[in-house]
Amino acid sequence: MIDKDLFEKGMRIRREVMGDERVDSSMADLNDFNRDFMEQFITEMGWGAVWGRDGLSRKQRSLLNLGILAALGRMTEFEGHFRGAIRNGLSREELREALLQITMYCGAPAGMEAFRAATKVLKEEDADN
Repeated sequence: MIDKDLFEKGMRIRREVMGDERVDSSMADLNDFNRDFMEQFITEMGWGAVWGRDGLSRKQRSLLNLGILAALGRMTEFEGHFRGAIRNGLSREELREALLQITMYCGAPAGMEAFRAATKVLKEEDADN
């Protein structure tokens, strides 16, 4: 059963961080099989209950996500969260430093993939502006 307030909080935060286009695209793929996962686990719990906590800033959460996703090699999610990190106020300098830190602790292959994904996102962001 969905906690409506937590779901709405999660959807608001998710849209603020990831952007309407990405969230709309994700939600358009809802079906009977994945609905509970996307609505309850990802939106309500991930975005509402975890991202909605006060213990870390959104910038801090974004930095953590970038490191985790790069270490796991989850570049599709990395790209989305890299965009989110920009929306959360991380500067290009801070993002570059984060990628260098990722490279040092996760290794050159992970760093190369992270820089490739980041460069792709930055080019898209520059083209949109």
